[in-house]
Amino acid sequence: MAAKLLGMDVINFTPENSSLKKGETLYDTLKTIESLGVDTIILRHSDDQVFEQLAPKIKCSMINAGAGKNEHPTQGLLDLFTLYNEFQTLQGLKLLICGDIKHSRVAGSMIVAAEKFGIDLTLCGPDELMPDPAKLPTSVKFADFDEMIPKVDAVMILRIQLERHESFGLSAESYFKDFGMNEERMNKMKEKSIIMHPGPFNRNIEIADAVVESPRSRIFSQVENGVYMRMSILDWLLKGEEQ
Repeated sequence: MAAKLLGMDVINFTPENSSLKKGETLYDTLKTIESLGVDTIILRHSDDQVFEQLAPKIKCSMINAGAGKNEHPTQGLLDLFTLYNEFQTLQGLKLLICGDIKHSRVAGSMIVAAEKFGIDLTLCGPDELMPDPAKLPTSVKFADFDEMIPKVDAVMILRIQLERHESFGLSAESYFKDFGMNEERMNKMKEKSIIMHPGPFNRNIEIADAVVESPRSRIFSQVENGVYMRMSILDWLLKGEEQ
């Protein structure tokens, strides 16, 4: 949508129907696409290091639409824009992220952004889904979900993938009880605090129906802001190519 609103022609690429299924390397596939004359490649991939490995070899612009479990920079930027649009500042803003932090690209990008922009970041969730504190900036804190809810300006809920966590007995009922954003928890938040979720969301597993639709929710605003942010990124890159 962002590309189309800028008047760009979009080529959708489906790996399942491509030469990747015939043994072609990802590099050769991207190099072939580049040779067709595209200006920008938007890539999402399961490999944490795919951009570090391929970017020096590809001449056209590349946009990271999610790499491995470490980062999702355009999501991070739209989340920052959503926060700034709400509070007119990022410095000193108190943000709580709850969920599967360990495997979340969204959380990974926000951890980097929080340090750059002076956001006071706290993480919470099941112990098994928390990252190693030694690998995080010292400014990032860990705390109890219910204890932090009344203290923060924004709560970001992350999607929980129960099929990934069956090994330690995590159920939908127990997760929602301990970490779900329900109406009771929402009503304990500060007057002007907001609720965010990068989507897609599981209703009544990590977030209640009523919370998704509440006046505090900025979930659908995040989606809208994602179009604006990605338009800005594409426009900036293409102008850079022209210059």
